[in-house]
Amino acid sequence: MSQRIDALICPRWAIPVEPEITVHEGLCLAVDKGRILKLLPRIDANQQFCPDVVYERPDHVLIPGLVNTHTHAAMALMRGLGEDLPLESWLNERIWPTEMRLVCPEFIDDGAQLAIMEMLRGGITCFADMYFYPERTAQIAVNSGIRMVAGMIAIEFPTPWSTDASDCISKGLAVHDTYKTQPLISTMFAPHAPYTVSDTTLTRIRQLADELDVPVQIHLHETAKEVEDALSKNGMRPLQRLKELGLLNPSLMAVHATQLTVDEITTLAQTGCSVVHCPRSNLKLSSGACPVADLLSAGVNVALGTDSAAANNRLDLLAEMNTAALFGKFVAGDPTVLPASTMLELATLNGARALGLDKEIGSLLPGKSADAVCIEFKDPGTQPVLDPLSQLVYAAGRENVTDVWIAGEHLLENRTMTRMNEESVMQKAGRWAERMTVS
Repeated sequence: MSQRIDALICPRWAIPVEPEITVHEGLCLAVDKGRILKLLPRIDANQQFCPDVVYERPDHVLIPGLVNTHTHAAMALMRGLGEDLPLESWLNERIWPTEMRLVCPEFIDDGAQLAIMEMLRGGITCFADMYFYPERTAQIAVNSGIRMVAGMIAIEFPTPWSTDASDCISKGLAVHDTYKTQPLISTMFAPHAPYTVSDTTLTRIRQLADELDVPVQIHLHETAKEVEDALSKNGMRPLQRLKELGLLNPSLMAVHATQLTVDEITTLAQTGCSVVHCPRSNLKLSSGACPVADLLSAGVNVALGTDSAAANNRLDLLAEMNTAALFGKFVAGDPTVLPASTMLELATLNGARALGLDKEIGSLLPGKSADAVCIEFKDPGTQPVLDPLSQLVYAAGRENVTDVWIAGEHLLENRTMTRMNEESVMQKAGRWAERMTVS
């Protein structure tokens, strides 16, 4: 007798990522109560299961949900602000003054909704966020059904959300307590950067992260100037400073990491740290080049992030995979490095590992949460399909994403949002555009 289940997803191709990154044809994903039961041939699925609904996707590839391991979601409202400036000018002259003028709970709510809608439409099912009012973004995430790692940010100077780093930590801990029972929300400490966070604050964060067993994410070695300033001020490079403070361990995510020596790559590997690569942001701000091939060769876990829409203009992990592959080959001087299979792993399982969520998401293994995405290869730009994995990384775009499931819930169905009101979100974004341009 067949087993009743919630759904059967039937694409032409499936790439489960685990146990290996291989393209399979003719497999179906059986889903029940938000979890993956099996990935099995269609004939076996028909015999074993009686699904409430069958999703026929004959021109599609099924992959695990994409993991955006670093972003600042509400900054989607600043998309296009302060264009074509170096990082320091961009922050000091445009972003930080605008934040002090406009950031408030309503800004966060509306910006987070815009960002989450964009991410869901692009196949992103989980995002790690580092921004003010994390309690507001977390609630928007709950309402929208997306998976989120809320950053308990820390920064020494006053912001619209906090008076100082101690206030940040207190408010962050409240976020942790409020959302710890929410199945799709987890937390991480998110000190902004070594140049904006003191030794005292970093030491406290390390202690609290150990107690709560949560990861830590920090902008690190983003630009050459950051490293030069640190040497001038402290007599040591930022990575060495974090090492002396006890922060280099498997729970640390170093975001950007464009300025690394050979010895520092070895240190990251030996201490088990992860690196979050944001290639399009780094290119646009001319911050530098993360040595991804060397990091992977050394055994460092590398994940992908979009950074903010203000720095990158797109919260698009398919674009990040493409850019990371192409730019990484150029940086390494070797066209054989960073193949499509590696890019998919960076955008899924490696992100889950960095966030401590790899037992729950990142692949289509039985028992994991049913976070999955269908991408259609039907338009002229994705034909002919000689290699679906190559097509995914080098030809497809977010416009090819048709379906997104998170914990089994169908949040994007045939390119239509099922929970979020698109018209309302767009209207709110338009109103903020008017306020953003008022000097």
